[in-house]
Amino acid sequence: MIPLGDHNWRRRVPVVTIALVVLNVAVFLYQSLLPPTSRDLFVLQAAIIPRMLLSYPNLRTAATLVTSMFLHDGLLHLGGNMLYLGIFGDNVEETLGSWGFALVYLAGGVGAGLAHVITNPMSTTPTIGASGAIAAVLGVYLAMFPKNRVRTLLVLGWFIRLVDLPAFVVLGGWFVLQIVNALGSLGLQQAGGVAWFAHLGGFAFGLVVGGLLRSKRPAHLVQRRWYP
Repeated sequence: MIPLGDHNWRRRVPVVTIALVVLNVAVFLYQSLLPPTSRDLFVLQAAIIPRMLLSYPNLRTAATLVTSMFLHDGLLHLGGNMLYLGIFGDNVEETLGSWGFALVYLAGGVGAGLAHVITNPMSTTPTIGASGAIAAVLGVYLAMFPKNRVRTLLVLGWFIRLVDLPAFVVLGGWFVLQIVNALGSLGLQQAGGVAWFAHLGGFAFGLVVGGLLRSKRPAHLVQRRWYP
């Protein structure tokens, strides 16, 4: 399932969501234009390296919990993250306000990074990407708008169709997939280079925040039924 958009009519320009997309793209372009040696050094300095963070806890290593979420390992990595942020971030931002949304995004990203460090304490693999922070946004969205319809590209073998599915199916399915992959990665240093537990940590954080602030949902964004 690939989400392509939702049916919520926002009333405000999602300033922070747009700024985050622009910033992530700008950092990726800068990263891509660096010579290979400089690029590798740039990534190593900004990425979370669990063993380094736990062995040498200081301001520089702690800062990687933030800097790492603005780097990406390729166009597919960047594009997928920005797609999810663009679709689900605007409604969450309208609900929480720009400052509240920025705080949840950054706190979710840091929490996701810590979840990765705790579950992979001996890992020396550099970890980058906004996935953990965006997972927090997805968690907030699911807690607040579970019945909202999401335009989704459904691909099952040769069967390809655009359908409207409720958020609890799209994001719930995403969450289950993260759990399966996380459990499959146990005992491995970092399966496939993906920090699955960071996704779970960010999503869980978002669910809690969304549940606590559910009463703040603007009425015009809430769909009372998941079918047309």
